[in-house]
Amino acid sequence: MLDGRSLVKRTAGLRLWLSAGWIGALVIGAVFAPWIAPQDPLMQDLFTSRLPPFWMDGAEPGYWLGTDSLGRDVLSRILYGGRVALVVALIAGTATALIGATLGLIAGYFRGWADMVISRLVDIWMAFPPVLFAILLIAVMGTGLTSVVVAIIVIDWTRFARVVRAEAMAQGAMDYVASAQVAGRGRMSTLLTEILPNVLPTIAVLLTLEMGIAVIVEAILSFVNLSVSTDDPTWGGMIAEGRLSIHQAWWVLVFPLVALFLTVLSFSQLGEGLKDRFDPVLN
Repeated sequence: MLDGRSLVKRTAGLRLWLSAGWIGALVIGAVFAPWIAPQDPLMQDLFTSRLPPFWMDGAEPGYWLGTDSLGRDVLSRILYGGRVALVVALIAGTATALIGATLGLIAGYFRGWADMVISRLVDIWMAFPPVLFAILLIAVMGTGLTSVVVAIIVIDWTRFARVVRAEAMAQGAMDYVASAQVAGRGRMSTLLTEILPNVLPTIAVLLTLEMGIAVIVEAILSFVNLSVSTDDPTWGGMIAEGRLSIHQAWWVLVFPLVALFLTVLSFSQLGEGLKDRFDPVLN
């Protein structure tokens, strides 16, 4: 019979592998989309408009998940849309983590005027509604993938800064930090060799969560035509188009919505699984 700790570890392991499996499959599909996609995602053919998925009556070979109102293959567009989602998640998430975690470490460990300045900056930044702030930034910079990435970075670095600051303050009060300082290590050396390794698990969890948030933000912006070109396949754009024909072709809305949901859920659960997997209390 499993005890509580073993059950938590097994659940964390299952959650970790399922999440990593979906993200891995998504990465493979995005990278090899030119070879995997059954059709050109931009090719329009009104003679194949609103074809149903392969298991329904009226389906045609080669269109596994059906077509949209312009005859474009839904599966191919989902694969290429995954490229946009993953690029935004990787670049925006990593840059946000680097900026926010660096400021959080400085504020939490060095304290004093650095903590006061960074904390006040975070408070001011968080006073702006994030969605309206993102739309304002994109309106100023113009639409495009670069604008989406910059908007996410500018808005979400505060999440890392606040959490990492609190974690750095907690770690800075530990005995091992005092021992390192008594041994003659400099403050910067102590920060990099003692505190940072103990804060990295928290940063990793926040990074996976941020990647999921970045995917959602990109989908929202593409839903309102503020992301990449409307000709390029994105999950948000597919959802926006699919809602207009939900009664005639439900698959145009449902399949990209499912892909978006599973991707965001997988990033979230991957972070939680990593946290449980490497938590010293549970190991």
